[in-house]
Amino acid sequence: MGKQFSELSDQHIEFINQQKIFFVGTAAQSGNVNISPKGGDSLRVLNSKQIVWLNLTGSGNETAAHLLNTPRMTLMFCAFDGAPLILRAYGNAVALHQGDEQWGSYINLFPHSVAARQIVLLDIELVQSSCGMSVPYFDYQDDRTDLANWSDKQGKSGIEAYWLKKNQTSIDGFQTQIADRSGLIDKS
Repeated sequence: MGKQFSELSDQHIEFINQQKIFFVGTAAQSGNVNISPKGGDSLRVLNSKQIVWLNLTGSGNETAAHLLNTPRMTLMFCAFDGAPLILRAYGNAVALHQGDEQWGSYINLFPHSVAARQIVLLDIELVQSSCGMSVPYFDYQDDRTDLANWSDKQGKSGIEAYWLKKNQTSIDGFQTQIADRSGLIDKS
């Protein structure tokens, strides 16, 4: 049933590219484990050993905080139609912020969004497939536009104010560095 691989195969990449949703799992050395569903046009497979995804503004910022504590991350993809499959990519990740030098190397891979908060780069160490035979069928209808509509209404300054108010720490009190690394705090 389950198989392990050192990298993504062409078939894995094709499967990932067809998915409308993926799940991100992170945890610090202590505190709560975070699992977040992600969607939209926000993920790219760079090669068989790297995946990059755009982390849009949300009510929490757990992923960025956890990655500063420990870089472990798991991405999970599930087949909700067609042949059953669950695919997980395990590895170490880094969250890039707008003020980081590498930001410009990746941001143009994604559609423009005022809500672009971090870009997460995962270096894959292990890929595991499992059957997924108990995952139910679901029909994809469309992407939600609620976040894009809300973000556009806030504008750049409104989003940045939201980051300062809601995204500087995790629910466990870990720092995210969003203010410093996005240029919201003058370091001079």
